[in-house]
Amino acid sequence: MRSGIEDFKSCKSIAIMGGTFDPIHYGHLATAEAVRHRFKVDKVIFMPTGNPAHKADKVVTHHEHRYLMTVLATMRNENFDVSRIEIERPGKTYTIDTIEELKRLCRPNARLYFITGADAIHQIFTWKNAEKLLTMCDFVAVTRSGYKKNKLFDEITEIRDKFASRIHYMEVPGLEISSSDIRKRVQNSRPIKYLLPQEVEDYIYKFGLYENDTEKEVKFMLTTDVMKEKLQSALSVKRYIHTMGVAEEAVKLAEIYGTAQDRKKAEVAGLLHDCAKNYPNDLKIRLCKEYHIALDDILKEQKDLIHPFLGAEIAKREYLVEDEDILNAIRYHTTGRKEMSLLEKIIFLADYIEPNRATFDGLEEARRLSYLDLDMAMRYTLEHTISYVKQRKLKLHSLSLEALEYFKNK
Repeated sequence: MRSGIEDFKSCKSIAIMGGTFDPIHYGHLATAEAVRHRFKVDKVIFMPTGNPAHKADKVVTHHEHRYLMTVLATMRNENFDVSRIEIERPGKTYTIDTIEELKRLCRPNARLYFITGADAIHQIFTWKNAEKLLTMCDFVAVTRSGYKKNKLFDEITEIRDKFASRIHYMEVPGLEISSSDIRKRVQNSRPIKYLLPQEVEDYIYKFGLYENDTEKEVKFMLTTDVMKEKLQSALSVKRYIHTMGVAEEAVKLAEIYGTAQDRKKAEVAGLLHDCAKNYPNDLKIRLCKEYHIALDDILKEQKDLIHPFLGAEIAKREYLVEDEDILNAIRYHTTGRKEMSLLEKIIFLADYIEPNRATFDGLEEARRLSYLDLDMAMRYTLEHTISYVKQRKLKLHSLSLEALEYFKNK
């Protein structure tokens, strides 16, 4: 279930394969398949961690990289799915929170197996709400050959006696492969082929992951080509054509009024301005609640106005945009606001005048003014937009009224 909107109601049993997957490799996949076979679970859900509490002192590759690599690695196995539960949860990632959420999503009698390394059993009492966690699911402790099993068995017995928990031991071949070794190999220009799926290897080299110790992807943003691929899946054909038109128009305006950097930012903001446009209304409301996006009375009543505010958050979470100017251009491209930045004005106007727009009264004048003076174009466009909204007897958002007053007085 790769969409992040989980529905496990049909599953009688699920195994959860958690981890940073930085990167995912054949050891992870072999473990997941071995657990699936032994315990006859319906699905193995790979759960990339978002902000792992136990790795707070370490640099971890951006969650979207790790999520996409996990999707690539598992896509050929119909019994494997990837969840966004943890990477979309704000704050630190704790196993207890994930299990509680899965319990709510699953049927009441579903059996959950949490796969973990045998070493983790030694530290399990340091986990958040460990005693409660040990009563909520089965634990599958996996290890490589040669591991000191007696100590593990002693600890499992102690836990079993105290908590009546079900902890299972499995020896899985292939665990000698490690993510840290793969990262070091890439840093030292050594081969990683046959340690992980070819699609993951290609992804690592495409984005230059692990090439140095500073993890340059901390400031990572998806390439525009990848953005376009994701948008083709997220948008209708008509909306995608409009989106490409807005990006094209935004670049033209940025070339006139801005710098080379503004041109790049305009392209990204143009591409992503409607990234949440085609979401169903109930999903928009749900995501706004999950992402703590405040909805005023007008947004609650006119749900079509939600998409720019939600879109800014989607651009940040799924397209890895960190630039606040780009996010604000997406956020206010429909309502406008007072004191808009250059990029905000460019995206607002590009959305209005893009070349694929069907002709309507005032369009040509808006285009003429946009290439003459942005502030004049903003005033003209806001006046026409507000007039159109009034004709349809819809409520005006206060941001639009404030924007018009601002440009009238400028």
